Amino acid sequence: MSARKYRPNAIDLQRLFDRMLSAYGPQHWWPAESDYEMIIGAILTQNTAWRNVETALTQLKSAHIWSWDEVFEAQIETLAEVVRPSGYFNQKARKIKLFSEFLDREFGRSTDDLFQLPIDNLRKVLLAQWGIGPETADDIILYAAKKPVFVIDKYTQRLTSRLGWEIKPANYEGHRASFESLLPHDAKMFGEYHALIDHHCNTTCQKTPKCAECPIVDICNTGAATISSPESATHPVA
Repeated sequence: MSARKYRPNAIDLQRLFDRMLSAYGPQHWWPAESDYEMIIGAILTQNTAWRNVETALTQLKSAHIWSWDEVFEAQIETLAEVVRPSGYFNQKARKIKLFSEFLDREFGRSTDDLFQLPIDNLRKVLLAQWGIGPETADDIILYAAKKPVFVIDKYTQRLTSRLGWEIKPANYEGHRASFESLLPHDAKMFGEYHALIDHHCNTTCQKTPKCAECPIVDICNTGAATISSPESATHPVA
């Protein structure tokens, strides 16, 4: 019988962060040298693995489409071919192109003025752009604008569920509000926390979790149940 779910408090969230940081070390996210590269990467990483994004970014650089000016001037068919390795390349090319047109129209092709907006306004403006959803918008706000929002993804929701945390509502905004309400509003910490969760779920808390190797198994409901019943480790856990 699984342990009862509980609503986490600030101590729970801080402990999880500290334990993952101790186990994995700083992740040095986002792996980009400029706001342009970071934003393009955030769009390209939708529904694909990061290694595919890296290939697409390399091809953009080789094609000399390495600034918003160059995106703005490029033909969308050219963009699509260059970002093909990231998958859904026609849609992603359109998203990138439309974002460049938005920057041109509203901010003179510069992110500096865009990032001067207060967080709530910035988020609304980003979400109003075609193809920019909550996760992509928050990636941009956190890692490019360096403002404290907590990015939620499928890994965050997987981990909180397995830990036994009760998050209400159990959706993107519910998770974001829970983390932001219980942690100090520090962009550097938020960025590191999100990166650590993704690393943990990529390497250990996978679809079939490696609970025997997990550095936080002692604070995880699912891990405790799996370790006590070894045969369950051969089957995926929700």
